[in-house]
Amino acid sequence: MSHPKAPSPQTLQFYSTASYGCSYLPDHQARSLVAAPSHLINDKVYSKLVQQGFRRSGTFTYRPYCDQCQACQPLRCDALHFHPDRTQRRTLKRHGTLQARVLPLHWNADHYGLYRRYQSSRHPGAGMDEDNQSQYAQFLLASHVSSRLVEFRDPDGVLKIVSVIDLLQDGLSAVYTFFDPDDAGSLGTYAILWQLEYCRQESLPWLYLGYWIEESRKMTYKTRFRPYQLLVNGRWEWPA
Repeated sequence: MSHPKAPSPQTLQFYSTASYGCSYLPDHQARSLVAAPSHLINDKVYSKLVQQGFRRSGTFTYRPYCDQCQACQPLRCDALHFHPDRTQRRTLKRHGTLQARVLPLHWNADHYGLYRRYQSSRHPGAGMDEDNQSQYAQFLLASHVSSRLVEFRDPDGVLKIVSVIDLLQDGLSAVYTFFDPDDAGSLGTYAILWQLEYCRQESLPWLYLGYWIEESRKMTYKTRFRPYQLLVNGRWEWPA
């Protein structure tokens, strides 16, 4: 097995997982390449790994490493040149009264309650709808890098959205977002639009949105944030 070049003088090892059922393509098997040990992955190293197509889940930093499939393509949005389309402008206007707070990772019962509602409504039977407090904390509140919670509340203080983001040297990585499943106003889109604006204000060029799979309808929304690049054969490229 060939290994990516270590992104710092510190020695990292890369391990492939056993095969497991793909979450996005039916009847496909997936594997991941995991960087270890996790405590050596500091902000600088992690930023370079993300540039090479890695992501984070809890304290695990990984990228797809499937045997006969290259469907997962890392996608990053050009935050400094992004201009919302008509639908996105309507979403911004609709949720313009939401108040965002950027917070350190911490346990919050209100957040967990919203997470359980979101999973039960949007992903029933997928396993995450049964996450207990410990599983939730391991998934979203455990990190060895600079991570933040962003909560969005309406003027009455009602929690509407929670996003977990990682701060990179060249942008943000959108780790996970969950929101009020009973609100029909594209709250997930609004969270991404807010992250793009945050990048612009901080002069950070990229918002990393994880993996895009052309065959997956669940992933279609990511390509609506233009312009964007895809990581193809180790090079970031503008789509044709």
